[in-house]
Amino acid sequence: MAVADQVPVQSPFHAKSTADEVLDGVDLSGKTAIVTGGYSGIGVETVRALAKKGASVLVPVRSPDKAAAELAGIDGEVHSAPMDLGDLASVQRFAEQAQERFPKLHFLINNAGVMACPETRVGPGWEAQFGVNHMGHFALTKALMPALQNTPGARVVALSSTGHKLSDIRWDDPNYEREDYDKWRAYGQAKTANALFANGLSRRLADTDGAAFSVHPGGIFTPLQRHLPKEEMIAMGWLNEDGELSELAKQGFKTPEQGASTTIWAATSPLLNGKPGVYCENCEIAVQTDPDSPLARYSGVNAHACSDESAERLWEMSERLLDAA
Repeated sequence: MAVADQVPVQSPFHAKSTADEVLDGVDLSGKTAIVTGGYSGIGVETVRALAKKGASVLVPVRSPDKAAAELAGIDGEVHSAPMDLGDLASVQRFAEQAQERFPKLHFLINNAGVMACPETRVGPGWEAQFGVNHMGHFALTKALMPALQNTPGARVVALSSTGHKLSDIRWDDPNYEREDYDKWRAYGQAKTANALFANGLSRRLADTDGAAFSVHPGGIFTPLQRHLPKEEMIAMGWLNEDGELSELAKQGFKTPEQGASTTIWAATSPLLNGKPGVYCENCEIAVQTDPDSPLARYSGVNAHACSDESAERLWEMSERLLDAA
């Protein structure tokens, strides 16, 4: 099984670096970017950092009023247009409108996502976490390929997570049509899919010197946790009995500004030239997981999420699912 080259590149940044620090001295004038989920959590911090440095940013929005309020205070050129990753027709409409605005697309940040939600179906009946986190972004990226391929050196960043360690792709039942739904395994599968998607996409951008990367942003309290009961977050050690951040979470979790840094680093760092498809964390290429390490659950990348063979298998399966939708 071929595995992407997960070798660190001695990045000058670290776990608590911010997106602004990563972009210090960088000029993005004339660059264009699309950031899904760009009006909440680390997404809005990603938009803020890019726009501040001169990039023109387009944010797909499912809730226009909320998006308008969140994006209003950002300095720079930021636009929005309607899109719902669970609605393939809206994804196609957005992609067409986006390419009218941006014939060239330098950065596509597939940031939006759902985590550990109740069993829900989207699109043609896909399980929601796989359907939104992976298939919606797969459809969007496919539709935006003309703009990406029209832009030498374009970069795509897919937001994965250490949650990928919870599950490989459920090759025989990705949409929980035969087995009982498990919200955390479903999340794990979706995050593995995000990593494998970036791996596979890099090969399809190679002719124009483009690349794709997956990133684990770190632990951050954002609206991503909206589906988790307080009792569950207490049991996981994220909150104390009073419902406030635990000491463990205060030490290990990042701010949204810090959480956006690995995304920004993957989108812009020259250290990643010639390193297509790798999985990154803490502004660095992640090492492959050491099963004997006590940190194996929380850092590094498992082999199943950086396999070239699995990436191609997932791409073919995703094409079939999209064609059948």
